[in-house]
Amino acid sequence: MKMFSLDGQVALVTGASRGLGLAMANALACAGATVVLAARSRAGLDTAAASIRGGSSALIDVEPFDLVDQSAIEAAVQNVFARHGRIDVLLNNAGICEWSDFLQSTPQMWHRTMDTNVTAAYLLARQVSPSMIERGHGRIINVGSYVSVLGREKLQAYVASKHAVAGLTKSLGAELGRHGIRCNGICPGYFMTEMAEPVTSNAQMKEIVRSHISVGRWGRPEELGGAAVFLASEASSYMNGQMLMVDGGVSEILSFPMSVV
Repeated sequence: MKMFSLDGQVALVTGASRGLGLAMANALACAGATVVLAARSRAGLDTAAASIRGGSSALIDVEPFDLVDQSAIEAAVQNVFARHGRIDVLLNNAGICEWSDFLQSTPQMWHRTMDTNVTAAYLLARQVSPSMIERGHGRIINVGSYVSVLGREKLQAYVASKHAVAGLTKSLGAELGRHGIRCNGICPGYFMTEMAEPVTSNAQMKEIVRSHISVGRWGRPEELGGAAVFLASEASSYMNGQMLMVDGGVSEILSFPMSVV
């Protein structure tokens, strides 16, 4: 199991105060990494850090900053460098999702989603890459979605942003791979998180979605942890530019809620 070990590694995880980000940060910590949790709210980060420290001996740090502020991103990365000396793993997880009929959507919604889901990942990767290039080693993991390869109504900006995350991942992998930096992505399907509340809060909609998932259930946040550790570790040493689907089959299997005799 040594190939999955993250002992001595420093990981920066955005959107880490709750949901999938917290679950993946916890998994990285359990694999031995020093994990820096990032989000806007220090109170939320402190709570998240305490929950991880309760089950792991790894060092957990927090770095609150606003992902849509370029100067804040630059300052945050420098703060992490000052405290820990380097960043070995960048996990770009933070994202937002706003539902709207297309004709009722606004340019403000579009820009807000793109800035958070795509531009922040680009800026963070751009900020950490020089030191990774200098050391000849690094991993960048971008969180896409099953809609990185599919379309969904009422989610124009979100779907477009997650397609863009997939494109960014492949482009960075192409350019940075020769420097020892692997860039891959994780594409979650339907998970029980706060982001999914527009669906999970409606019992009928929740059941309709469940019935179309081939494994027959929604995902649990902790089930994304293994994929994060895999892509952050040497276990995936020959993977680059890939989008790893962790979606219960949603993106590849058309499952109907009926038996065909």
